[in-house]
Amino acid sequence: MTKPLVFVAGHNGMVGSALMRRLRADEACRVVTADRADLDLRDTSAVRHFFAGHEFSEVYLAAARVGGIHANDTYPADFIYDNLMIASNVIHAAHLSGVPKLLFLGSSCIYPRNAPQPMAESALLTGTLEPTNEPYAIAKIAGIKLCESYNRQHGRDYRSVMPTNLYGPHDNFHPQNSHVIPALMRRFHEAVEAGAKEVLIWGSGTPRREFLHVDDLAAACVHVMNLPSATYRAHTQPMLSHINVGTGTDCSIAELAQTLAEVTGFKGALKFDASKPDGAPRKLLDVSRLQSLGWEATIGLNEGLRSTYQWFLERRLG
Repeated sequence: MTKPLVFVAGHNGMVGSALMRRLRADEACRVVTADRADLDLRDTSAVRHFFAGHEFSEVYLAAARVGGIHANDTYPADFIYDNLMIASNVIHAAHLSGVPKLLFLGSSCIYPRNAPQPMAESALLTGTLEPTNEPYAIAKIAGIKLCESYNRQHGRDYRSVMPTNLYGPHDNFHPQNSHVIPALMRRFHEAVEAGAKEVLIWGSGTPRREFLHVDDLAAACVHVMNLPSATYRAHTQPMLSHINVGTGTDCSIAELAQTLAEVTGFKGALKFDASKPDGAPRKLLDVSRLQSLGWEATIGLNEGLRSTYQWFLERRLG
């Protein structure tokens, strides 16, 4: 029996790499990828041509332009345009070529800045978004609604998962454009190397965040993709079809910084720059829907940070 053909869009990124590890370990499918140099997912005709040349059974849409507060605030046009085009092109091309199942990966930033905590799927579109990443969030909301609309109008089985803040191997450790964990991990590492007596951290340290190891996300994605259609529909709604993916627990940025200091061996002081933006005050997902579907995270934050730092050291110093 021929194994199903699966396309992982964005396979070189942190999420895509984790999906590749998971799918190859399962050995239940044949995986197709396309490098950015060979296929620009923002190019409508190129994407349609690519899909027309394959008979995919499933598509994991993990491709996206991503970044932290600084990157989102500096390049808002890039973030909204690139992510809108990627979602629109891939989802529409999948439909045109008859792909029966697709999984779109969004982000917890789709929820209103002051949404009740923990944030349930029903909080979507009930309030104002966090201004620092609004363009990115709008593009991700559009991706959810694209999936819902193709399901309603064309009977597709296109699903969406909304992961919380991610970290792990193949993260972006750029000193300015990265998310909080890789940015701080690099900053603490360089402080240890330099013998610095203190590390400066953006913001007040009081915002609370939930963090999920990317390998846990990959496991959740495969779990959700493999759910029978009837089971998935029974736990979602036509106009509320996305599922949160997280750990259900959070910590303050100050607590995260202290843990990272311990992981990297930094012994100096932590200094918080309250003049820098904090972003949303809290972002904790309600993961009860996913738990009712039989999946929970297994990688603890301390364990995940230590393994990620080891990967960083091997990549940076090996």
